[in-house]
Order: sequence, then structure tokens, then C-alpha cells
Amino acid sequence: MSQVFRGIGVSPGIAVGKALVIEVRRPRVKREPVDPAQVPFELSRLQRGLEISRRQVLEIQERVAKEVGPQYARIFDAHLLILEDRWLVEQAGAIIQGQRVNAEYAVQEVLEPVRQALSRVEDGYLRERRTDLDDVGDRLLRNLLGQRESFHMEGMRGEAVLFAHDLSPSDTAQLQRDAVVGLVTETGGRTSHSAIMARSLELPAVVGVEEVCAHARDHETVILDGTEGLVILAPDRETLTRYHARKQQLEYVGRALHKLGGLPAETQDGYRVRVTANIEFPAELPAVRAHGAEGVGLYRTEFLYLNRPELPTEEEHFAVYRAVAAEMHPRPTVIRTLDFGGDKLASAIQLAAEENPSLGLRAIRLCLHRPDMFRTQLRAILRASAFGTLRIMYPMISGVAELRAANVILEGVKAELRCQGIAFDPEIQVGAMIEIPSAAVTADLLAREVDFFSVGTNDLIQYALAIDRINEQVAYLYEPLHPAVLRMLRGVVSAAHNEGIWISMCGEMASDPLHGLLLLGLGFDELSMTPGAIPLMKRIIRSVTYGQAAEVAQCLFGCATAQEVERLLLQEMRARFPEYFAGDGWTGAEGRPGFP
Repeated sequence: MSQVFRGIGVSPGIAVGKALVIEVRRPRVKREPVDPAQVPFELSRLQRGLEISRRQVLEIQERVAKEVGPQYARIFDAHLLILEDRWLVEQAGAIIQGQRVNAEYAVQEVLEPVRQALSRVEDGYLRERRTDLDDVGDRLLRNLLGQRESFHMEGMRGEAVLFAHDLSPSDTAQLQRDAVVGLVTETGGRTSHSAIMARSLELPAVVGVEEVCAHARDHETVILDGTEGLVILAPDRETLTRYHARKQQLEYVGRALHKLGGLPAETQDGYRVRVTANIEFPAELPAVRAHGAEGVGLYRTEFLYLNRPELPTEEEHFAVYRAVAAEMHPRPTVIRTLDFGGDKLASAIQLAAEENPSLGLRAIRLCLHRPDMFRTQLRAILRASAFGTLRIMYPMISGVAELRAANVILEGVKAELRCQGIAFDPEIQVGAMIEIPSAAVTADLLAREVDFFSVGTNDLIQYALAIDRINEQVAYLYEPLHPAVLRMLRGVVSAAHNEGIWISMCGEMASDPLHGLLLLGLGFDELSMTPGAIPLMKRIIRSVTYGQAAEVAQCLFGCATAQEVERLLLQEMRARFPEYFAGDGWTGAEGRPGFP
């Protein structure tokens, strides 16, 4: 019997092949007391395990650089930083000496609290960084225990669709490209390094498919749709025929869309929209260029603060920002300042636990609470602005007072740099994210204080509709096309243009091609999205006039529910772009990583 499972499509495309279910076993560690005389031996075992693990990671990094590209090999820089961190050695060594226990138990005791902390955070990107910590920790533990790698490639021949509960970046890097045609995991998200590796290898992938491994059978025919996030086990002949045809169609469409890379996102009546990319770290820049992005509309900087006991230095910030600015020049890069709370940071920041971190001391609030930390990041961004076109964006602005307080600190940093004779762009643009209802309502006031707006729909929708996005009980109420959301967007765009500033959208809503005509018709000047979504968005924009898009958007304001809006919008998109929106599997789900 055919079975259909739904997950999160993280690497587009369709794969048809034979299932291969693998079990990635995590090492099991026991607490074993040791004699005082054995403590030095356990300490040397710890050092030896770290050295072996570091050598293995370097070998993987070298192989990935050679086979995939140096930009993707940088994913493993974070792994090396963990293995080379003196804090890990000191903490594990203290446990070995203080409790007189075996080295592997000490390592587990040090890493487990960090793993648990990352598991509890609400931000999906930060939560998925736990995979990197697991990858490094498990490697070190296996080496201490004398165990082999977590899984092996024996038996992987032909066209295998790999099924696993989870895959670490190291596991993904081991895949034989000529043997594997697709990946399916029960855990993970869009920003996991394994998802990024799958996209770099051009392997269709679906993650977050709960309990699928219990149903998949080795050598059974399966279909994987990495665009729609579907996995079909034992498909019937009719379904197979339909997906083979769809696969050929997508490959043809992909080749056609690829040709749009160097063309502007301009309507048939000359209205220009900048289409830019959201990125997590520098390794994604090649994909940004390859898909025809006109810049980076959202560069998240949180990765600099992860998996470390101390805050990043100004020089560490500067080195990263300078490299991005130089690589993207002359295209602009919008750097979002630190956007998470104290419960998610390095142990160097001592803040009280909060009952509701998403409404607590986070983002710009934390930066204003810790101006020393904020000034370090601002100095680095300003210094790097001398090497390319950088822009600064403050997250979670709730009102004018907060914005002015941030700008006071920024102006102070500029004055310092001038006194020190350090070059920076004196005309650097400063913007505010509109992701809180209070900011949307007072957008006319905020627009007088900044150079641009960027709408972060993920949080704006969550706060406006009182929906916890990660609460499965109410997640169905997270509706990007809710009439209240559309009215807020229209008001914010109007406020920005009335004050003569430009406005972007960098939330997941901009990555969904279903919303293309709506966002164009609302008058957004820039849409920033997952790189893979860019070609189709350009295709949509270049196929209509601005007047047609504005008419579609106006019609949607006559709808009373999100379902009515989606039904009408989908009808319009299917009529105009049947090759992309004709499938029955279309759900309008937010945040797909894009079409081929």
C-alpha cells in the first residue's frame, strides 16, 4: 500500500529511487570511577581523543572543499573551534580530576547542558545548531570509546534515497553522490548544516518527516519531492508515471529559470524590484550569486556567538563582515545586529532565566542592556563598510525611543572611529525591522528616523495573531495571508513611501512564490528570500505589469479570511503560471526553499 508523508522541503527537486534506511547510533557512555593514579592517563586520553577528532574533521573538510567547494567546507570551521576550545578541555579535565571519572563521561557532562540549552531555544536556526554540537561531541566520544563512524556506505549502490532519523554534517559529507539521489530525515530544519550540504550537493531533501523510518523498507521504490516536502512510499504505477513526468518538467523549467539569473526583476511596464537573499553564514554566498541575487537583504550574525564561553571579539566580527562586504561588492549586504536573548548566548553573559524569552530581553533590547557588546558589533560593521556596501539593521524595534537609543550608540561609535582615524562609510544606511505590531502601527513615526524598513513576517505574524509558531496545537493558525496581516503590510509600505524611504521584506513570506504577485502589488521595493527561491520570483515579476499586480493585491483585500485570500490568490497564480502552480499537492505552506 502506498503511504504519503509530509515534512519540510529543504532542497528542491524530485527523486525516484530505492529506499535505504540507516540507523545512526549515538555513542553510549557509562560513568566509570578511576583510581587517583589513573587520572593523568584519563587526561592524556582526553587530549588524544581531541587530536584524533580534529584530524578527522580536517580530512572531511579537505574532501568537501575538493568535491563540493571551499565555501561549503567552512561549515566545519565551527566543529574545529569546538575541538580547539580551551574551555572544553578545562571543564572536562576538572571533572576528571574532581570526580575521578573516565574521560568520555566527563566530556558528556560538559556538553549535555549546552545541548539541552540549545534544544529549548525558540529560534529555529539556533535550535538546529545543536546538530553541530552533537556531531562534534559524538565524534569525540566515539574516538574515546574506540568506536567506528556512526554509519557506513556499504551497500549503497544505484539510486538510493537515504532515510535516517538524523544526519550530521559529517554524515552528509560522506555521501557518495553517484549512489544517493535524495535524503529523508525525521528531524532537522531548513537552516541545518545538513540541509545546506544537501543543497550544495544538489540532492533533493525532506526533513522533519516524523516516524517515516519505521515505515520505509530497504529496496522499496520511493518518491521524494523536495519542493513540496512530500515522501511517498511504495507509489502505485499511476503516481510513478505522474512524478516521472513532473521530474522531467521541473528539470526543463529549472534550466529555463537558470537563464534569468543575470536579468533584473523588472515588470513589463518597467517597475523594478530588488530580489536579494537571506543567509546564515558566509558559506552561502556562492549560492547567492549563482541564483542571481542583487545583494544580501538579511545577514544573520548569531552564528558568531554560538558554541563558545566568551563573546566574539571586534576583530572576529570585523574579519567576517569584511569578507562578506568584499565578496558581495558592489552589491549591498544588510547586516542584522544580534537577534536573540541571554538564555541563548554564551555563558559569558549572565542573565536571569525568563518565563517567556520571545517577549523578554532579546534582540535590540539586549543590545541596549549590554551596550559594550552592541558597540563591539557596531564598530566591526562600520570598519568593514570601508570594503563594500554594508547596511545596518536593528531587529525587534518596538518604537521611536528604542530606535533613537540605538542610534545614539551608533553615532558615538562613529565619533570614536573618526577620532582614531579609522575609515568607514559615513553614509552607511541604517534600517529597522518591522516585526512587532507596535512598530507596524507607528511605522509613519519610525520612517522619519531611518533609511529603510525590512518587514520580518515570521515574528510579525506570530505576534499579531498571538500564535506560537512552534506549538503544534496552534501552529495551524499561523496564517501569512490573514486579512489583519495584509492590512498591516499595506500600512507599513504606505508609511515608508510617504516618508521617501525604501522597504523590503525579509521574512519567510517572501520566499513563497505564491505570494509573489501580492507583494509586488503592495509596492515592496525589495524582497529578500532563500537563494533557491530567487529565479522563480524573478520569473513571476517579469511576467506581469505593476498595474496587474496592484489589481490582484487590491482584490485580495475584499476577502474576509486567510482561506479566501489563499484560494483567490492560488486561482490567479494557476491561471498565470500553470507550469508552477498546477499540482494538486500545492498547499501554500510558508517558507519553502524555492523551486528549481
